[in-house]
Amino acid sequence: MLQIRYVWEWPVRLTHWINVLTLITLSVTGLYIGNPNLVVPQTSSFVMGWMRAVHYVSAYMFSISLIVRLLWMFFGNRHASWRAFMPWLTKEGRKHIGGTFNYYTFLRQKPPYVVGHNALAAMAYSVVFVLFGVQIVSGFALYSQYDPAGRWAALMAPVLGLFSNQGLRLTHHMVMWLLIAFAIHHVYSAWLMDVKEKNGTLSSIFGGYKFIDPKDL
Repeated sequence: MLQIRYVWEWPVRLTHWINVLTLITLSVTGLYIGNPNLVVPQTSSFVMGWMRAVHYVSAYMFSISLIVRLLWMFFGNRHASWRAFMPWLTKEGRKHIGGTFNYYTFLRQKPPYVVGHNALAAMAYSVVFVLFGVQIVSGFALYSQYDPAGRWAALMAPVLGLFSNQGLRLTHHMVMWLLIAFAIHHVYSAWLMDVKEKNGTLSSIFGGYKFIDPKDL
């Protein structure tokens, strides 16, 4: 008999969807800021200003969401814990890494069954968190240049000292495309696991619950 298990707690789901919305907004506005390609009448000359304003507000929301998610790694259940993103630390985790890799390379028919993230997905999310951090730091370093004598500029001085303005812009832009590529794969792999495991993977990010067959554990 299937069991209903509460896997993704509300802070995980909330930050997930905030990240989705803010990353879409940041990508659209960021592309325009980097390449303003809209032809607007003189009466709408503040388009760039609005784009930058929306970009900055979204950046703050995204940063707060990431901080909340990182903190929840120490307060949430085991599926949200920081340990879940480092499966190589345990014997069972290392076994799942190998099993999942064999499944993705067509060497086995079924993936190792886990309730939360599979081992390779968890490792990929660890890298994504690092990319999130790169985006936040590089973004606020670029933002700080509006006032070279201000607090943000002083806070970001080490970053600005290591990288040129163009280097920061290029890094910010390239990481954006990496995150877009990850998002495409993320949706596909979530759909794949939903089909293969038949446990409500896709719906669980909305309601938090998965349908677990004890025989699979």
